[in-house]
Amino acid sequence: QVQLVESGGGLVQPGGSLRLSCAASGSIFRIYVMGWYRQAPGKQRELVASITTNESPNYADSVKGRFTISRDNAKNTVYLQMNSLKPEDTAVYYCNAHRPPSMINYWGRGTQVTVSS
Repeated sequence: QVQLVESGGGLVQPGGSLRLSCAASGSIFRIYVMGWYRQAPGKQRELVASITTNESPNYADSVKGRFTISRDNAKNTVYLQMNSLKPEDTAVYYCNAHRPPSMINYWGRGTQVTVSS
C-alpha cells in the first residue's frame, strides 16, 4: 500500500550534480526503509543507497563519498543527492520501500539519469 514516484533525472555532464526525489504516498512513510536502486541496459538492478527509519544510511562502494541519501518524513520524500557524477552512473534509478521484517517491496517506475559530455 505504498506508491512511489521518482523525479529529478536528466542529462548531466561528468563531474556534475543531480538530485533525485521520491515522493511516497498510501501508507505511513516513516516506518519504511527507503532505498535507491539503479539499472543500466543489459545489467541487473543494483542497490545504490538505502536509509533506515532511524536515518542510518548505507551506500554501494561505487558511490560512497559522492552520493548522499536522505529522507524528510514530514514531506514523505526520500532524496538522492548525486555529486561528481561519472558516465558509469548512467542508469534508470528506482525508488524502493519496504518495512522490516516483511520482505514485500514497493517500487517506483524509475527516472533516467544520463551522464555524458
